[in-house]
Amino acid sequence: MNNKKLLFIVNVDQFFISHRLPIALKAMEMGFEVHLLCTITDRAEYLESFGLIVHPFLFSRSGMNILGELLCVINLYKQVKYINPEIVHLVTIKAVLYGGIVARLIKVPGVVSAISGLGFLFVERKGLVPRMRLSMVCFLYRLAMGHPNQKVILQNPTDMKSLISAGGLSEEKVKLIRGSGVDLQDYPMWPEVGGVPVVVMASRLLKDKGVLEFVEAARIIKGKSIEARFQLIGEPDLGNPESVSCELVQSWNDTGIVECLGFRSDIAVLFAQAHIVTLPSYYGEGLPKVLIEAAACGRTVITTDMPGCRDAIESDISGILVPARDAKKLAGAIERLITDVVLRQQMGREGRILAEREFSIDKVVATHLGIYQELLVTLND
Repeated sequence: MNNKKLLFIVNVDQFFISHRLPIALKAMEMGFEVHLLCTITDRAEYLESFGLIVHPFLFSRSGMNILGELLCVINLYKQVKYINPEIVHLVTIKAVLYGGIVARLIKVPGVVSAISGLGFLFVERKGLVPRMRLSMVCFLYRLAMGHPNQKVILQNPTDMKSLISAGGLSEEKVKLIRGSGVDLQDYPMWPEVGGVPVVVMASRLLKDKGVLEFVEAARIIKGKSIEARFQLIGEPDLGNPESVSCELVQSWNDTGIVECLGFRSDIAVLFAQAHIVTLPSYYGEGLPKVLIEAAACGRTVITTDMPGCRDAIESDISGILVPARDAKKLAGAIERLITDVVLRQQMGREGRILAEREFSIDKVVATHLGIYQELLVTLND
């Protein structure tokens, strides 16, 4: 691997740091020259301190301006051709689609496409416009998945079936990896604290992440005079049409329905102080990192019976599944775990066991390095 160039293409630096940095650092130890091409916020100096070669690149959020997206692809082509990597590792949907097409045009020797969820377009939506958008995305996936020396990392089998049925993916290219991994030392399991039970949701504050259902479940629980605190961790994503407004979040906080904590980087600390973690998402997840973190901390999870979410737990062993968009069922599951301390703590212990077996960052990193080696071996054959 000495002197081989590995290029990560990601939408934004913060996502790379939270989901892929350990893989990049290990690749450097193995002899790769590692490059990162992404939208840069304020983390360029931090990333460069590890020895990464950073290439600022602006990915638009909406993708609705056709001319702007075409210019994005052209500029991406120029950048990748200049860097001239042996392997490109594409992460997040736009990077996977545009980067996959560019890699085929340039004939990059090896491609890794990491798809951490298919997003809202693959969730059933009515109307002509959503169907047209889905058809266009499926067409782009077919173009992006056609490289002859390519591995596609998916996080759950439902996404695999969806892409194969869309005609954009052959099964021999697929590698299933359950999530982005978690450092078990950074997310230790602590005994539950005493006092009023704390129920936490940590997510971007999008409607299809289930934030409205979480707030309604809090209303239902409090309406029964059941003692509990509800904490909402995260911020609105105002560039996303599914985002809730800042004013609505402030009203929840002001009325005391939930405690809105905003963006926090100390998730392990907050989970250690919580009793239940929930993510009632119907977004189209890969395998939500927050559920992996909750399991590592030994906290019982309540999530939806949706692709990705259901793959992050062992149902009725390490957590509880509820139907999507159903605040009453969510409230019922929360009430069950608030009142049954023995069940809650047993599920939490099972979650930690699951995390140690499946979600360790060391296991995830080793699997990725194996994929890189496989692609390089193919080149030498």
